[in-house]
Amino acid sequence: MASLADRVRGNGRIAAGLLFNLLVSICIVFLNKWIYVHHGFPNMSLTLVHFVVTWLGLYICQKLDFFAPKSLPLSKLLLLALSFCGFVVFTNLSLQNNTIGTYQLAKAMTTPVIIAIQTFWYQKSFSVRIQLTMIPITVGVILNSYYDVKFHALGMVFAALGVLVTSLYQVWVGAKQHELQVNSMQLLYYQAPMSSAMLLVAVPFFEPVLGEGGIFGPWSVSALLMVLLSGVIAFMVNLSIYWIIGNTSPVTYPFHVLSMWVFFCICVCAHMHA
Repeated sequence: MASLADRVRGNGRIAAGLLFNLLVSICIVFLNKWIYVHHGFPNMSLTLVHFVVTWLGLYICQKLDFFAPKSLPLSKLLLLALSFCGFVVFTNLSLQNNTIGTYQLAKAMTTPVIIAIQTFWYQKSFSVRIQLTMIPITVGVILNSYYDVKFHALGMVFAALGVLVTSLYQVWVGAKQHELQVNSMQLLYYQAPMSSAMLLVAVPFFEPVLGEGGIFGPWSVSALLMVLLSGVIAFMVNLSIYWIIGNTSPVTYPFHVLSMWVFFCICVCAHMHA
């Protein structure tokens, strides 16, 4: 009976984590799109804000004894930190250059790519059932992208790069948590500032820093508040992604992303017919 109760509690925690990630992920998609459309805040600079706020959030959590930091060799986190930069930057560029529907549906391709990476790189096998589910996902994404009334070639390039880097990132998150024997907060606590430092060096080469359109430009109070709110929600998204992958598997999260897209479609349809 005790083991059954433990399983029920464990499944309840995972369900709660998935629901929380669903809510904050939907929030940040619409909020970031609002920031791009109405304020024109630069993409990489917004990503840098996300990383810095994530690190500050983890620092506060550590001071409040939510977790105990663990000393980790930075060399083992280098690729993970780099892929984190690519994951967020490319997905944000995809959001900036595609419709929300195309952006969200393209992310469903993460599941087939993760399965391919784990099959050919980590020699992990998947059941025929799981492999067959990849067919309708892939066909659906291709058809949606081709017939999208607002098709944007550059947006699809960013979407493809985002899927590839995101897949690598999610596989490595699970592998690093297992290899280094750390939880989600301990791993992100070291990785977030490394990613922040990488973007801090890269931003001046791709985006203005001062003046109109720069991260330290003359932004309105409302724009700054929206950017700060986006950073806080990004902290929640990043932490919940790590937690989900650490407590399930890298394949579970992209399936959860697909369910989020279905939920989004249902909400849109309900709003259209209201």
